[in-house]
Amino acid sequence: MKMVSFGVDISDNDISCSDELINDVESSLYKIEDAGAIFARLSNITGDDIIITAVLDDYDLEKVNKTIFEVLKENARGFDDLNGVGSTPEDAGEGISYAEINLNPDFYPDAIIIGFDTYCGEPFVDKVAKSAMDAAKGMDFVGDICCSSVMSTRLIPGVGYVSSQTDDPVVIASVENVEQVGVVAGAMIGAILGNKNTYLVKRHTPANVIPGSVICSITAIMNSNIIDLAEPLSNRMRILKK
Repeated sequence: MKMVSFGVDISDNDISCSDELINDVESSLYKIEDAGAIFARLSNITGDDIIITAVLDDYDLEKVNKTIFEVLKENARGFDDLNGVGSTPEDAGEGISYAEINLNPDFYPDAIIIGFDTYCGEPFVDKVAKSAMDAAKGMDFVGDICCSSVMSTRLIPGVGYVSSQTDDPVVIASVENVEQVGVVAGAMIGAILGNKNTYLVKRHTPANVIPGSVICSITAIMNSNIIDLAEPLSNRMRILKK
């Protein structure tokens, strides 16, 4: 089994995703499940970026990925990221952020998904995403972990090629013990917020920050349900607040 996450800007502005866009994408997720996905969810909405996350059997990877791409195209208001996907490495541009992990079929497909949005493609965001991945590596009950950031050209199976210009990374980590979800998420978000000009926001929050900053959202997929972890984690961080 695998979990894949597609991070992409298909909005018609640089700040947010409209409710209409979100509703249209959510109404189309059944097409991804009809293509073979065990389930598909709109896991993260971060500024003007969305993440579609799907769980699938290995042999359905290319078919499901292709259908996710088609759903994105059908509902897009903006096409810059979609047009950045090339049919050859030479055609690759700034495109879709793609992360893929292997899942242990003996456990529920539970995972943590982190999405980022930059206003000007701030280059330090890749370092921020890597710090989240490094924080989860080697932790108890973390199965597999992936960051979408690429140093060169990358092939998205069933879709095409994207270049290292692709920004707004996605990080996903599978968690094989429900009681460890908070531990792993806390470690990842702690590493992220230790970086400069990086801010945690609730799911579906516009990018109302001074340019030069990065926002991130963090969700958990628990037995196919989406849980926004931003507020629970921020409440935990207020232990010293008077």
